[in-house]
Amino acid sequence: MRLDYRGCLERLENRLREKAPARIQLLAGPRQVGKTTLLLELRQRLGGRAIYAATDGPEAAVPGFWERLWAEAERKGGADPVVLLLDEIQHLPDWASRLKGEWDRLRRRRIQVHVVATGSSALHLGRGSRETLAGRFERLVLTHWSSRALAETFRVPLEEAVRTVVRTGSYPGAFGLRNDPERLTAYLRDAIVEPAIGRDILALAPVRKPALLRQVFAVCATSPAQIVSLQKIRGQLQDAGALETVAHYLRLLEEAFLVAPLEKHAARPGRQRAAPPKLVPLNNALLASVDPAGIPDAASDPWRWGAWVENACLAFAWNSGQNVRYWREEPYEVDAIMDGSWGRWAVEITTGTTISRDVRGLAEFTRRYPSYRPLLLTEPSRLEEARRTGFEAMPWSQFLLDGPSPR
Repeated sequence: MRLDYRGCLERLENRLREKAPARIQLLAGPRQVGKTTLLLELRQRLGGRAIYAATDGPEAAVPGFWERLWAEAERKGGADPVVLLLDEIQHLPDWASRLKGEWDRLRRRRIQVHVVATGSSALHLGRGSRETLAGRFERLVLTHWSSRALAETFRVPLEEAVRTVVRTGSYPGAFGLRNDPERLTAYLRDAIVEPAIGRDILALAPVRKPALLRQVFAVCATSPAQIVSLQKIRGQLQDAGALETVAHYLRLLEEAFLVAPLEKHAARPGRQRAAPPKLVPLNNALLASVDPAGIPDAASDPWRWGAWVENACLAFAWNSGQNVRYWREEPYEVDAIMDGSWGRWAVEITTGTTISRDVRGLAEFTRRYPSYRPLLLTEPSRLEEARRTGFEAMPWSQFLLDGPSPR
């Protein structure tokens, strides 16, 4: 389940009110989105009932660290339940087996201890939890920040927050650097991209060609919201790997919350797997950190600006927990087909000047699949023109704040 910061905090607080020991709460998510901040806020709200431990800190390497931690939790778990907050738990060797053993022991003895554990790598948390903690945990994903979250946290106008999400992304730690491209790029590279690729993925999953993985990421970050065949991706790489290897690395990048390779919507499932993916970096900061052409200007570089706007909209939908695909049957195409808590939508995103041409695919898709509501996202200044096509329309800037409007 993918949730924003406030959604995760509210969900965890509700679950921590259940009778302890309840299921272990595993919180995964991208780097630098606030997982540690969330645990520290929980500790502040819970007061003396909370025990916080950073399992990637030097104190975790001291012999007896793990045993002392659980002894303290057991000692405090009396009439009122105690909450054990374990930050970056994947750094502990054999963490899943050790956590299972302690949780089973507490449950047998009916000691009132809740456990919340975080980790940057969804791949590692998912693998460890599925293999060892089956039936004992619930998994939440703290996802990339939205435009509205940025506006509320940093108290900036909504329009500024939306433009920031498109131009420099939504990592909260990078917000103060949004007007300093050199420092922004260095921060994104050193604090996010390099640790995610150079440590999380390489250390926790089989990667035979690390250089090829980096090149695949670079191709994705310079092809936002583009439909690119695996053969074409391989053709752009200096170290041309097998198609299966490229596909595997795309899946790893998605598990690490870096890139979503969107599938094609198809009536028959087998056909969608054979179609080329649509590459969507899950935070536009990743585009700003890699693209050698820099951040596009809407006036002087309208094509690239439109691609960055589309990528931001698709990433927002994916991060909000929607199932996002695309549709293409020559000569028609629709930018996004969405299913989930928002409903069923066929979405076309246009920042250009030819709205009537842009909606032909939308018309054809909704004729074939009438259960989907058509939606046209456009520039605010061209909203009335978009509505004259007969389709529901809204500014893409409003979509980036709240998603599609319910009926």
